[in-house]
Amino acid sequence: MSLPWLESLGLAAANQKPAQRAAFFYVPIGVVRRGFFPGEANGPIPKFTSDRKALGNSARIPVGVHPLTLTPTLQPLEKVKDKVTLITGMDRTFQPGTDVHAQCASCFLTSAGTFTVRQSPYPQARTLDHILAEQLGTNTPFRTLEFSSNSHKDNKESIHFDNVSWFGTGHVAPSMRDPRKAYRQLFGTHELQAYRNITDLVLEDARSLKRQLGHADQQKLSEYFDSIRSIEKQVDRLEQMKSELTKVNLAEPAEAHLPRGEYIRVMGDLMVVALQTGLTNVATFMVGPERWNTPYLFESLFDKPRSHHGMSHNQGNHIKDLLKVDRFHVAQFAYLVEKMGKIKEANGTSLLDNTIFTYGSGLGDGATHQYSALPIVVAGSGGGKLITGKHLNLSETSGPVPKENGKFVQPKQGRPLANLWLTQAKALGLKLNRFAESTGEVKQLLS
Repeated sequence: MSLPWLESLGLAAANQKPAQRAAFFYVPIGVVRRGFFPGEANGPIPKFTSDRKALGNSARIPVGVHPLTLTPTLQPLEKVKDKVTLITGMDRTFQPGTDVHAQCASCFLTSAGTFTVRQSPYPQARTLDHILAEQLGTNTPFRTLEFSSNSHKDNKESIHFDNVSWFGTGHVAPSMRDPRKAYRQLFGTHELQAYRNITDLVLEDARSLKRQLGHADQQKLSEYFDSIRSIEKQVDRLEQMKSELTKVNLAEPAEAHLPRGEYIRVMGDLMVVALQTGLTNVATFMVGPERWNTPYLFESLFDKPRSHHGMSHNQGNHIKDLLKVDRFHVAQFAYLVEKMGKIKEANGTSLLDNTIFTYGSGLGDGATHQYSALPIVVAGSGGGKLITGKHLNLSETSGPVPKENGKFVQPKQGRPLANLWLTQAKALGLKLNRFAESTGEVKQLLS
């Protein structure tokens, strides 16, 4: 089991640069635009449509770098406002001919352009996380780690709706969904299965070690073990709740009644500790599946489980509830950003300072099904390479895929999402000239 950096055990490390990390927090179904995007508070409430036409709006923010204004949906980011950047005006790759939801997650980080993969109806190939791991993951036990907070086993859709990380075309990188199994995979040994409390494994060593440590390191070590113990207790609690729920005659499966935020946070805690201790430098977190009508219990929001996808198709009746769900998801992201910001590294910077942590969705709106004008928030600076605390708007006319001579072509109004992935990859040290259908770097994002 890895330990956090302790100054008493390596003063020379203070002059060394911490490892750089990348993490991705994928949210399904898009967002309600009027609650998320600056300048769109008075925008129209869309009706359900599958034609992927972007919402018309003449009040978008001008192109350029602006002070970051937190809209109602983004308010949970207030405490870390100076550590995040909102990016608007980005369109993602989309290949007509298949359901738009199927490409949302599976092609969000794709390295393929449209109509370049012959063996698949999707422009889906090796994803950015695995490309980054070629450089960032060479000295870690896990080159990448994939997390998901979709515990349902009903498999209502194909794997393309429920996975954001891919080794290559058609080869999914399976995500960890069970908190107990993830806990054991990351921190388990043969002895762990014989001892319920992880501190039992290192009790004698810890007693000896603490005598050698200064006060600050003793406190840091205690905080680290407290966080591990807290995760274990959360896992126990969720397992106990699920066990009790299976005994009750419910309309939905037991998983639908588990507290959504608690489940997301415990999986997120596992991801953060894995990044902190060097188990991996690259991670993805898929909050939920695309299009599944499987209900979830958004605790503190609703009394009964609700279908995010179902609500998104009827914003006229459910817009207030959808705004709550969007803010709920941002709050979970903010929780992890705050947590990463409190973890100190060898040179005095934080884990967040040395990570590029991206929140995003493959839809700009769940009702219009537009894959343009996407919601993107980047937290952390990748070791000082990226600006933070700003709103970067790249286009005022980000729209749907247009037709030329009767054929769909790549969007021209917005900037390709691939430009952001290219920028992040180069900021993290990769020598790439192009990524998927990128047209260049997002220079305004560089510090």
